[in-house]
Amino acid sequence: MMSITDVQRPPRWKPAALWSLKGLLAAAFLSAGGAKIFGVPMLVENFQQIGLGQWFRYLTGVLEIVGAITILMPRLAAFGGVLLSCIMVGAIATHLLLIGGSAVPAIVLLVLSAIVVISHRDQIDDLFDRYDT
Repeated sequence: MMSITDVQRPPRWKPAALWSLKGLLAAAFLSAGGAKIFGVPMLVENFQQIGLGQWFRYLTGVLEIVGAITILMPRLAAFGGVLLSCIMVGAIATHLLLIGGSAVPAIVLLVLSAIVVISHRDQIDDLFDRYDT
């Protein structure tokens, strides 16, 4: 017979799967952000096509690294996921409207970032509850 706690407890694989997802996502964004900051020629050219100047490449790289670190922080994971999701929405729009190329990698990263946000949505709820009057 199952007890109530057995029914309410999430399966054991879910936390491990979420940590694995966050680890892979963090690695991807640390790599992409580092490539932007260190000036990989292809990225320099892509940001030249965008037309906002190279400062935007540096800003994007720093934000990707901040997001990657933040999703690994237990109390801030949702906010890191939101940041990375916003960056990916911009990346998708940029590929579709300005520079061409495939938007599929950015779409995949958006979906994975959204999974992090959804998995830690209680953090966002807590923030709004704190400021609810």
